[in-house]
Amino acid sequence: MDWQAFLEIDRAVLEFFNGSNSLFLDHLMSLLTSGFTWIPLYLALFYLFVKNNETMAQIGLAVGCTLLCLALTEGMADGLIKPLVARLRPVDDPSVAGSVDTVYGVFATGYSFFSAHAANTMGIAVFFALLVRNRVFTWFMVLWALLNGYTRLYLGVHYPSDVLAGFLWGMVAATLSYFIYQKVYKRITPALNYISSQYTSTGYSLKDVDVVLSVLVYTIAIVILGSPFIFH
Repeated sequence: MDWQAFLEIDRAVLEFFNGSNSLFLDHLMSLLTSGFTWIPLYLALFYLFVKNNETMAQIGLAVGCTLLCLALTEGMADGLIKPLVARLRPVDDPSVAGSVDTVYGVFATGYSFFSAHAANTMGIAVFFALLVRNRVFTWFMVLWALLNGYTRLYLGVHYPSDVLAGFLWGMVAATLSYFIYQKVYKRITPALNYISSQYTSTGYSLKDVDVVLSVLVYTIAIVILGSPFIFH
């Protein structure tokens, strides 16, 4: 497959996922793509750290490695790859913009490849999945990241390849960050084995995991039910 054929497939997939004739979905996607919408989730994840680590060193390590993951995802995307590749966003590319549906009030600056949004959310999802080691939690977090990636296509601010590359780099950054976390954690924490049905294998309380999942589900529900277009 040559480069031109790849670009045509990329654009075709974008057209499939991009936009709709629904004001409700337009409003919903603009909210779901916003980082402010997910502040309750981020606070719940911080709560998970605090409740399930016994010392400030452990909490600081978990927070520090999360920030490291985000620094890797954001830094690689916005600091290195985007300026190097310099790919225009679909909404800014004259050859594509005319066929791309946009949502009023939603703006994106800078270049398109790769999506820092996709990398950040997938990085968070995978890092916490490795940290907590609970199947249901992992599925919900990964689906949350995929949902965020979908909003970028719906809003026409990224191509599918931008989002896919962002997801892949997010996974790599999360794995690297977790590797560092494990190395340091073993030095500051005695070896413990968790076999209780109330905890995951890494010692995270299932009740606290449920709190995070509840916040995630309730946030999505509130965004959906609170949309002014839901009954139109």
